[in-house]
Amino acid sequence: MSDSAFPIRLAERMSHLPDYIFERLNKIRHKLRQEGVDIIDMSMGNPRDPTPEPIVEKLAQVARDPRNHRYSMAAGIYNLRNELRKYYEAQYGVALDPEHEIIGTIGSKEGFSHLTLALLGPGERAIVPSPAYPIHSYGVVLAGGEPVPLNIEDDEAYLRNLNDYCARANPKPKVVFLNYPHNPTAKCVELSFFDEIVQLAKKHQFIVVHDLAYGRITFEGYVAPSFLQAKDALRVGCEFGTMSKTYNMAGWRIGYALGNREVIGALGRIKGYYDYGIFQAVQIAAIIALRHCEPYVAEQVALYQRRRDIVVQSLRQAGWQVSAPMGGMFVWVKLPEPFAKEGSEAFAMRAIEEAHVVVSPGVAFGPEGEGNLRMAIVENEKRLRQAMRSFRQAFSLHQPLRQAL
Repeated sequence: MSDSAFPIRLAERMSHLPDYIFERLNKIRHKLRQEGVDIIDMSMGNPRDPTPEPIVEKLAQVARDPRNHRYSMAAGIYNLRNELRKYYEAQYGVALDPEHEIIGTIGSKEGFSHLTLALLGPGERAIVPSPAYPIHSYGVVLAGGEPVPLNIEDDEAYLRNLNDYCARANPKPKVVFLNYPHNPTAKCVELSFFDEIVQLAKKHQFIVVHDLAYGRITFEGYVAPSFLQAKDALRVGCEFGTMSKTYNMAGWRIGYALGNREVIGALGRIKGYYDYGIFQAVQIAAIIALRHCEPYVAEQVALYQRRRDIVVQSLRQAGWQVSAPMGGMFVWVKLPEPFAKEGSEAFAMRAIEEAHVVVSPGVAFGPEGEGNLRMAIVENEKRLRQAMRSFRQAFSLHQPLRQAL
């Protein structure tokens, strides 16, 4: 028997994972770059700005200490968990126990994925946002659960639909996953929304898991609340955070989860089987971020706001209708006619070819994302202006403007 004929049998769960649209976009991007085309990538929320220097300096220092070369703890070192306790108390007024209510994760995506294994089994249901960051849906799928999408466009409608679904569903959903500021739509909520969620959680007995990855990136005076600020939130759920966006530490892979001690304990048990924790030097550097780098956060947010304004104003000049987001590092854009009829994936492919700009098609975030694009505001202002000039030239609704450009 030849090697090519050997019957490799994958797990059944693999059949539930769709083709990754971003892989097709990446192939086109790579091909054009190999041909010497200058491609500007606005598809991924991957910070381009450097990690603040005090964090890097601390890493360089402690990485030389052989005590940090050993296996760490799956839950994260105590000093980091205690620093997170102080951070949440100062930032949100939430009191937490670092021993039982805080855990370090290898980025929030790893923690979220492993928590789904702790909370969900075959056939158990979880409410997920719609549209959704892919891991929020497919983490449930990989755990054997059944994701139930619920549209997040209107807060009152969401709460009403959540209550109605929980009242009639059999089996009832076991977990509700939330994400504000939302990826991909950048939608934001007030604390009163989380208060309502807690009341529904107690009424219908579901667990709440909130992803606050973009919580510190907010504009024009808006402050994103923590789910844990809601009364009785610690009774019903937990919250994930990450150093990736706030401190430009995406490649460092360090995040955290905080909240209900049973939920955090379950995540810790799962992680104890899967990993030995984050490189200890990275954890020590993260303490410096939390303790000393608040001024850098304000500077970074100001950069994102200027970049947001460049993208929003450029699209409006092209005749597109777009709202300025109040949080996150994305602009969610509704495709105008005549572009909407070709579909967001086809348009995104055309944007690479014609404008040399990579954007994320809305359909990559589920069916309710169709008809939209997600544009990341991670490039510097010069590159963003260049990208938006090319984009307007290719896709302006004003024909004279296209010719002038």
